[in-house]
Amino acid sequence: MLFPTIDFAVFFALVFLGHWLLNQKPLPWKLFMIGASYVFYAWWDVHFIWLLAGVSAAAQLGAIAVSRQTDEMRKRLAMAGGVALAIAPLLYFKYYSWASLEITNAASSLGLGSIGLPLVQLILPVGISFFTFMAISYIVDVYRGHARVASWIDVFLYLSFFPHLVAGPIVRPDELIPQLDVPRDPRHVDVAGSAWLILGGLFKKVVVSSFLATNVVDPVFGDPAAHSAIDAMVAMVSYAVVIYADFSGYTDIAIGLAKLLGFQFPQNFDRPYTARSLQDFWRRWHITLSRWLRDYLYIPLGGSKKGETRTYVNIVATMVLGGLWHGAAWTFVFWGLYHGIGQAIGAWKRTHLPARPETPMLVWGQRLATFALVCVGWVFFRADSMATAFTLLGRLLVGWTSPTAVVTPLVLGTIALMLALQYAPREPGLVLQEHISRWRPVPMGLAGAGALFVISTLGPQGVAPFIYFQF
Repeated sequence: MLFPTIDFAVFFALVFLGHWLLNQKPLPWKLFMIGASYVFYAWWDVHFIWLLAGVSAAAQLGAIAVSRQTDEMRKRLAMAGGVALAIAPLLYFKYYSWASLEITNAASSLGLGSIGLPLVQLILPVGISFFTFMAISYIVDVYRGHARVASWIDVFLYLSFFPHLVAGPIVRPDELIPQLDVPRDPRHVDVAGSAWLILGGLFKKVVVSSFLATNVVDPVFGDPAAHSAIDAMVAMVSYAVVIYADFSGYTDIAIGLAKLLGFQFPQNFDRPYTARSLQDFWRRWHITLSRWLRDYLYIPLGGSKKGETRTYVNIVATMVLGGLWHGAAWTFVFWGLYHGIGQAIGAWKRTHLPARPETPMLVWGQRLATFALVCVGWVFFRADSMATAFTLLGRLLVGWTSPTAVVTPLVLGTIALMLALQYAPREPGLVLQEHISRWRPVPMGLAGAGALFVISTLGPQGVAPFIYFQF
């Protein structure tokens, strides 16, 4: 099985049934896709389909309330109420347990004893952050006049459409809802391009990410004090590859599945490890989240229009909230603060320091420095505690002994290959896709089956869960 708790054949049966219905009338197709998407989500836990339906209903009610107001203040209050209603489940499921524990610990340290919130361990619903952010986008875009109130069916399909449901990308209303009524001819679907994305994404996730996570990242991050500086350095770089291969791999699968149904999703990654600054990194990494944070947090906070100091504060605040979005832990808060301060420093440098002449040495120096900064940040993202993160980073200073068995030629070769591919030209891949698209169905099907066989053979036994399912 390649997806947690859902059979691979059943998953693709939904795709092909939806594909067949593409040339039917819009209403039956939409109802089928809503039902298929809810079945897909229920396969993880049937109880949480009511949560998905509730957030969808809250988004639509909020948008309707906004659209019916003529007074600006009432309109703004309606928007705020809709957003609060949509985000409430996310705040409860994702942050209540952490907040209650922190408040209880703080009260205990102050000698206040039993003061605090009741401690409850909650299961985090898969994908709740993604469909909640999309619900907020819908309400706010209706308020801003960037989107019109859609039908109930379109809103429920927009939020539950299964390719993006559990781990993004975060698709805006104007990027998906208008596509729901566009007639499609299944005979003209880009099968070769879709298969390229799906199989490439599976290889990155199931083979590359799983291999490095199991053989390097998990052992070193699990007990950093037992490993050398070389182990720690290789583990840091390995995790940079792991999280990229894992998340961009899933995104490729999601975009490919949507493409197979005739839909276009926005790009979510653009060679992030070629970035020359932290700002550039966030223009290339998880692009749909970066622009969501910009448009729905940074700009409402004032953006860069309220003075230089306020600009830096807004950058840091946005990134801290972005870090907290990734998880309810101090490691994520620190990771967001780290990137926020780094981006604020970059913004200050652009304003106050003269631009230097572009030279190859400067370009590659900036790329290497940015990659090193990003890798250090990933340590806090991956570590289970701040103590673990600092212990691992400390090994770089005092652990210069021989590497252990985790550093192998295959590990180093995999890392080198994945980083080199960030700089590879795109044209050969496009030419190959074009060539494959001219194949007849039987050879194309055999090639796809062969690729799946290789992926399943090289991948781990059992389920290979995606990192971003927990967000």
